Amino acid sequence: MALKQGAFNFDFTDDTPPQKEEVQVVSTQVKVDDAIEVVQTEPIDVDIYIPPKVRKKSTRGRMKISDMEAGVELINIPEDEILFQKSYYSMGEVVKMFNVNPSLIRYWENEFKILKPKKNGKGDRFFRPEDVKNLRLIYHLLRERKYTIEGAKAFLKQSSKAEVQFKTIESLKKLRQFLLELKNTL
Repeated sequence: MALKQGAFNFDFTDDTPPQKEEVQVVSTQVKVDDAIEVVQTEPIDVDIYIPPKVRKKSTRGRMKISDMEAGVELINIPEDEILFQKSYYSMGEVVKMFNVNPSLIRYWENEFKILKPKKNGKGDRFFRPEDVKNLRLIYHLLRERKYTIEGAKAFLKQSSKAEVQFKTIESLKKLRQFLLELKNTL
């Protein structure tokens, strides 16, 4: 059997107007006084709306800045006392803390040398509390301060005081939150 070459059109955006289709009703049965009559009908032109194929927007690629800002409030990292009670956190727990995809955490692990999760024989990653704190710092630089990957690497490399600055910012945020709650109770 010989194969034939063919061309395919994968254009998913179709802006064609509604099409007319000819619909033909062959026969209809009508019951009148216990007798069945067969009524023949003519072909009828009917406007049928056939919607264009809609292409679903891809969720891959770069995240919008507005989505990044909205995601900052969704971080659920426990306080240090609670965080350091466990020796290791699984990838699933870390993903839930940061509300990101596991692929992003793996990507950050490849890009930033300060992240060193332990791996078992199967290759599962287990993050120490220090790794979670470093992930929080990377998240802060990339998502909150809008650094690029290269910019965040340079910042971490040249600034040994990055962790001190980050801790200061975090304590100021907690103080601000406390003051806002105090203001709301008054």
